[in-house]
Amino acid sequence: MARWQPARPITALVDLQNPRSMRLSETDRQLIVQLVAEVAGASAQVQLFGSRLDDARRGGDIDLLVSVDEPVERPAVLVATLGARLERALGGRRVDVVLSAPNLRVLPIHQVARMSGVRL
Repeated sequence: MARWQPARPITALVDLQNPRSMRLSETDRQLIVQLVAEVAGASAQVQLFGSRLDDARRGGDIDLLVSVDEPVERPAVLVATLGARLERALGGRRVDVVLSAPNLRVLPIHQVARMSGVRL
């Protein structure tokens, strides 16, 4: 089976002159961090990755990697709850949540998100 490769170099997603560049307002950033803490716990970390880091693109969903230190008993429920609350709070913008926890398998999307993401 062929190994997965991103369609373009991961570094192309981030402005290397301004690594904190993102198409997300400060208000939206704070709201995301607050909701992730409420739903996933205060120690949860969140990274923005994907098209929202590319200033040349328009629109697009909000891709988030949420990392927690403790095992998650019901990961699908956590991801669905977090996604729904974020979408409502952000005025219906589509939000994709990728969850990382000690008891979950690491997939290629986790590696892409960690390498290219910006911590909120």
